[in-house]
Amino acid sequence: MNRTALILGAGLGGVVAAETLRRLLPAGHRVVAVERAERYVFPPSLLWLMVGTRTAEQISRPCAVLSRRGIELVRGEVTAIRPRALEVAVNGQMLRGDALVIALGAEYAMEGIPGLAASGHCFYTLEGAQRAREALDAFAGGRIVVLTATPMYKCPAGPYEAALLVEDLLRRRGIRERAQIDFYAAEPGPMMTAGPEVSAALRAMIEARGISYHPEHQVQLADPESRTLQFANGAKVGYDLLLYVAPHRAPQAVREAGLTNEAGWIPVDRYTLETTHKNVFAIGDVTVIPLKIGRPLPKAGVFAHGQAETVARNIARAWTGAGASKRFDGEGACFIEVGSGRAGMGSGNFYAEPAPQVRLRAPSFLWHGAKVLYEKYWLFSRF
Repeated sequence: MNRTALILGAGLGGVVAAETLRRLLPAGHRVVAVERAERYVFPPSLLWLMVGTRTAEQISRPCAVLSRRGIELVRGEVTAIRPRALEVAVNGQMLRGDALVIALGAEYAMEGIPGLAASGHCFYTLEGAQRAREALDAFAGGRIVVLTATPMYKCPAGPYEAALLVEDLLRRRGIRERAQIDFYAAEPGPMMTAGPEVSAALRAMIEARGISYHPEHQVQLADPESRTLQFANGAKVGYDLLLYVAPHRAPQAVREAGLTNEAGWIPVDRYTLETTHKNVFAIGDVTVIPLKIGRPLPKAGVFAHGQAETVARNIARAWTGAGASKRFDGEGACFIEVGSGRAGMGSGNFYAEPAPQVRLRAPSFLWHGAKVLYEKYWLFSRF
């Protein structure tokens, strides 16, 4: 009997899930991917776009390419999810599958912090990174503030890479001495889930570049007219240029489907990514997986990739009887770009107990080259 796999979202995890299923399933089975965006954007490269070493065209590809690979692409917004019926509403029509893979990611809720959207630039979006690039081009001196608006956000290394790349950009432009760079973090330290040693090493990288680090500063209000930020601890700071990571939340259709827990994300089995509903899986940033240390698994592309392969292989095995079952093992790695053509590398097992076992390798030209190669591999092999 031929079946249909519905993949909601064609971001990193959704693309891997759809392409893996298409490769493993016989032609009679349908693989349907639902995506609202016309173009896929490779998220890690947004930081390079922000500092002028990439263009939007270089880091994006048309989603329509998926159709050439035997994947049925449905363009539109997911407005409702009925997990028990394995149905979703898209463009006013209902689609039904035999398995549902939710890979809708996290959306940005700028309105969660009054005044934030009008005060600076969210460099986690294509438009925000482009505006940040224009603002940096025009910047001649003053205080730059890099801000994480909440303690939990995707790509935990991203804001720290951003600060380091901005510092490197100012140095290359010959205006570093005219700028003060402050990092205000809602979290107690960089990449805390990776452990105290990795966190301390990343903080040392930041401070070694003359970037002032201010942990545990939860922003409450941004005033675009006076260019000031107010924090829950009573601190008030001014800025000339604000670059920020916005608050995250699950998409509305996910929240309204009753799939989320009290934290606002979809809880899943840590090894199979199954939700509480039969044949409904969730992967990537929309999920929450608690770790032994009391923190959740970081929201990162490397985990979305591994989770997508796990889910796709297990669905294919259930439908065809071929292949072996797969378990997501919590292994992950990420590059940490520091500028000057160098990057570090953090890797390890985040499921290790009693705490994740992660090693941070020192920045080098080698790891930067590896990051560039990964970007090329992704954009040219997947699209």
